[in-house]
Amino acid sequence: MTAELIELAEADQERFDDYLEEMGWGDGLPAVAPTPQRVEAMLAGTGRSAGDELGAMAPRQGVATVEHVAINAVMAGCRPPHLPVILAAIEAVLDPGFNLFAVQATTHPCAPLLIVNGPITAELGINARYGAFGPGVRANATIGRAMRFALLNIGGAAPGVLDRSTQGAPSKYSFCVAENEVESPWDPLHVERGFGPEESTVTVVGCEGPHNINDHVSAEADGVLATVAGSLANMGSNNAYLHGGPVLAFGPEHAAIVAAAGHSKDDVRRHVFEEARIPRQIWERGGMAKMTDDPFADQQLVPIISRPDDLIVIVLGGFGRHSSWLPTFGGSTEAVTRAIEA
Repeated sequence: MTAELIELAEADQERFDDYLEEMGWGDGLPAVAPTPQRVEAMLAGTGRSAGDELGAMAPRQGVATVEHVAINAVMAGCRPPHLPVILAAIEAVLDPGFNLFAVQATTHPCAPLLIVNGPITAELGINARYGAFGPGVRANATIGRAMRFALLNIGGAAPGVLDRSTQGAPSKYSFCVAENEVESPWDPLHVERGFGPEESTVTVVGCEGPHNINDHVSAEADGVLATVAGSLANMGSNNAYLHGGPVLAFGPEHAAIVAAAGHSKDDVRRHVFEEARIPRQIWERGGMAKMTDDPFADQQLVPIISRPDDLIVIVLGGFGRHSSWLPTFGGSTEAVTRAIEA
């Protein structure tokens, strides 16, 4: 920042925010001015050098350095201990398997969801319970917002310019949760993905906002799973045609009912693969059926995932018999997990 801009930021918040909007550097909400002192304090949250390069961020291919990420974290309102989570998440979206260019530039309303696991969730107070996808907790809001600022200011995904999402989505403001490991009857996501329970990780998934799954009646696993499968068999999702790895976020009550019947996460995945299917005569009436190969051409019921292992299953939220699922961009993107530095 120039001395003039720093002076403006310190003297007149409204004019500073207007300037960010004029330059295309903001998200429409008031931002914290990234003064040299604040950026230096943010960098104290990591042992990495300010000039370390994380990689080129699509679609503009701006080079993300630790300092660049720290600047965006300051603007988002983060605190220094949040920085290692953001750096790990940036490295995850830059993994070729995530296919950031597709997620950033598509007309589809997807955004990188950050799922944080491990001891750091309690240390930073990242919300995993009531309202986890919503407002009210600084860690969730600012870490997710820092990712969006980086995608905008380093990656260049300005709405309507390089970000071509037709209608956009609230998740493009901030999209960060922690898995509710304490109330989950199963291994958490990071352990399933090969990390130790004592490690802290962030998993990024290119997905839509949560779609509610409401079942306040079923007291047995069969009823809950029937509701889940019926909710996921959705003609309007990319997964119905492009498959990929959607997220199923069980509320703790639904998870407890399913687990009490002896079902593991793998059992849930197999159930969704077999039961969350769309009748072919309906599936073929949709225009999306004409834009992709059909690996299940010999079957009259079309699954939304190519194989059971593709489904991501987590536990999230507080009590009350609601779960949710998050459709993804499709099979050209995959979830990526990175360890968070101690």
